[in-house]
Amino acid sequence: MFSKKIVLHFPSNLVDKPIISKLAKDYDLEFNILKALVNPKEEGLMVLELIGDRKHYDRAIEYLKKEKVKVQNLDKDIKRNDKKCVHCGLCAGVCPSGALEVDTQSMEIVFTDDKCIACEMCVKVCPYKAMEVNF
Repeated sequence: MFSKKIVLHFPSNLVDKPIISKLAKDYDLEFNILKALVNPKEEGLMVLELIGDRKHYDRAIEYLKKEKVKVQNLDKDIKRNDKKCVHCGLCAGVCPSGALEVDTQSMEIVFTDDKCIACEMCVKVCPYKAMEVNF
């Protein structure tokens, strides 16, 4: 069983099309929507986890790209700027996925990319702007 978290950026002309249900029906993939920003006549953004056979996943990604959907790995979406981070801990206090945690030995914040669901809560609370969104 293969599982991968990705970010989809899709053009406004696809916002009202059943792209995600097609991934389930035509490519036999399960999906877990972690975040979605979809508005009529605007570019859509969706963070999701796709689960299934690796071959089906690869074919589904080809389909998305053919439809002009930009696909990126989730770990490219939220980054910590280590030069700005002072390890104050505010981000860890709001992180729902456990991607940001306090190391009790060093009292520094540890960021684990693969746990991040790109909810952007850390970006909103960081007074030093150390957490950044990459689109």
